[in-house]
Amino acid sequence: MASKFSISTLFLKDLPLFLKSRDFSKAVMIGFAITTPILIGLYLGHFEIGLALCFGAFWCSPSDVSGSFRHKKIGILFSAALVMIVSLVGGYLHYEAWISLPIIGIFTFAIAFISVYGFRASLISFSGLLALVLSFAYDVQNLEIWQYSLLVGVGGLWYLLLTMVWHRLSRKAQTEEILSDTYLLTADFLEIRSKLVDPNNDRKTLQTRLHDIQIKLIEHHATLREILMLSRQKSGKSNFEGRRLLIFVQLVEMLETATANPVNYDKMDALFIENPKYVRSFQKIILEMVSQLRGIANAGGDTKKLPKNNKLTECFEQVKSEISEYGQNANGVDYAAYAMLKNLFEYQEKQFVKIKKIKWLLGNPDLEGEEPVDKSVSRLFIVSQDYDPAILVRNFSLRSNIFKHSLRLAVTLMVGYTVGAWFDSQTPYWILLTIIVIMRPGYGLTKTRSKDRIIGTLIGAFLALGLVFLVRHPYAYAALGVVSLVIAFSMVQRNYKASATFVTLSVVFIYAITRPDILNVIQFRIGDTAIGAALSYMAMRWLWPAWGFLEISRNIETSVCANKNFLGQIAHYYQQKGQVPITYKVSRKEAFLETSNLSSAFQRMAQEPKSKQINLPEIYELVELNHTFLSALASLSSYIQFHPTTSASMAFNAAIAKIDQNLALVLQSLKEKPKEKILIGAQDDSFFLEQLEVFQAENTPLMGAINTLQVRDFQEAHLVWEQLRWLYSLSFNMLKITSAIEFD
Repeated sequence: MASKFSISTLFLKDLPLFLKSRDFSKAVMIGFAITTPILIGLYLGHFEIGLALCFGAFWCSPSDVSGSFRHKKIGILFSAALVMIVSLVGGYLHYEAWISLPIIGIFTFAIAFISVYGFRASLISFSGLLALVLSFAYDVQNLEIWQYSLLVGVGGLWYLLLTMVWHRLSRKAQTEEILSDTYLLTADFLEIRSKLVDPNNDRKTLQTRLHDIQIKLIEHHATLREILMLSRQKSGKSNFEGRRLLIFVQLVEMLETATANPVNYDKMDALFIENPKYVRSFQKIILEMVSQLRGIANAGGDTKKLPKNNKLTECFEQVKSEISEYGQNANGVDYAAYAMLKNLFEYQEKQFVKIKKIKWLLGNPDLEGEEPVDKSVSRLFIVSQDYDPAILVRNFSLRSNIFKHSLRLAVTLMVGYTVGAWFDSQTPYWILLTIIVIMRPGYGLTKTRSKDRIIGTLIGAFLALGLVFLVRHPYAYAALGVVSLVIAFSMVQRNYKASATFVTLSVVFIYAITRPDILNVIQFRIGDTAIGAALSYMAMRWLWPAWGFLEISRNIETSVCANKNFLGQIAHYYQQKGQVPITYKVSRKEAFLETSNLSSAFQRMAQEPKSKQINLPEIYELVELNHTFLSALASLSSYIQFHPTTSASMAFNAAIAKIDQNLALVLQSLKEKPKEKILIGAQDDSFFLEQLEVFQAENTPLMGAINTLQVRDFQEAHLVWEQLRWLYSLSFNMLKITSAIEFD
């Protein structure tokens, strides 16, 4: 996982990681892309041509994000076309404010509305907004407007060319860096789960941290899935990509296996409180696997630095011996506790096998003739964006968050432009630039960015003030300005406050080259940033706000639907046996993805004003129940995939039907408006208790040593029926909550 950056540690502990990151490499490339045209323009005596090319390259750089290189190229091309058109129109907008205002509003809304087509489209939209706002900062002097606009487009193509060259020179760098981050995130995930085993730890806090890491992990998985599978489809078989794709599969399965075990902590606590040595033994295994994953991440491409298995093997031997000793207890065996220990041990063994396979794959084995993922089905695992024009029509309503955001942004920019003109600001476009950089569709992120932007600007202004008085050479200002800009670009995703600091430094240094009144520049920079941040916050608070409670029911519904589908696929596989079908794997991916999306939606809601956190405790409980439900599904899924199981009985089918019915009622209670009272009888889990007792009676001796076949049959009876009972209880609790509250 990327390290947290701060101003105080940037040039100390974090510097080596910072210099190795892809963000820094990209920022250096952006610095080269924008400075080279200017230097060439100065050398040829055509500064304005160089500046136009510089603007084009700068405005197209936001589309250069991790993902499929094909999608990246298309995004940069669309950005180049958009900024060229916007520059052409913006070049003629230097009229009186009352004429410019409606044009600014219309263009801002139209450009921002492109974001309905997803994340990459939102970056293209941001490029267009940058071009629109910065058209107020520069009047074309020695070129025709159409010539300037054409050069801006050429600047975008220049950036695309650099991107293609960089991709050729470092084809593996993007994949390796994201994989390294994924190793570290997986290690963090496992480490927190090791702490959850201990009943003395604060599990609520740990679960919150676990959900945050899981969201990041699923985002990394989506990026790797797009990079590896799409490149595999386009370029055919590649030993490097084939091995990385198999490594990715192991990491995905590690997340599912970790999520699946353990589930019912109350029953674990009863065992571990009486036998604390098992807590320490299992934690020792997990922490050693954490160390192995971090060692793999640090090894990079050097296979000689990969960690050895010796210590971890010793840990497993110790735990295996302890469990065997417990099973041979002459005073009798608690078979439920013994089965739980065996399940936990087998879960850890599965994780160890996956780590060993990752290290084997990193050892450059020859995979010729082996196709990791069938091309005909790989597209099912990639989330494709629909670009149907009808999406624009469907979103042209106040029910759409993107529509409200576009309208809010347009009005705020118009107000910001009016304020700048009214107060005769020296640099009114800074107000507009602050607004488009800070304002996001969600309240929480906009509020955080406003605060970070102001703090970063103040820190940057203070540092710049001292440096300007110490350094008085224009070439030194130019060098410091470029370096500050590169660092700012590198840190924009890691630490926005630090990024704002270096942006301010860069702006001040660039202005210091040509303007002696640098104190006024700093003063206006601070003032305009404060105005832009204040306008953004007020707009998010009062202009068509998109509060979380208005959307959370839709997120819950989508996640419950995904879990319901995954449950159906598990039941089908348990009945049919054989090879795991593709639909099963796709439903599993969708369940994890939608549960992550639900957690993100709840986090946004929790950042909003208290008055808007309607039904927050109940929704929090629903989110937790949904997470736990997926964990129980993953546990059941993992068991039936990797263990021989008996035929599905009528009782099993009846249990699945009961759980499925509860989920259907949950969805019904979420959709009905006005809500009709859904009558719920008393929870009846006697069915599950009776079936569990039958299986236990058939497969469990009362005393003595444990037979291998008995253990296997008991494990199935215990885990499957306990999980079904647990799933029923969770679905029933979800139904109680959704039936008791009203969703707007």
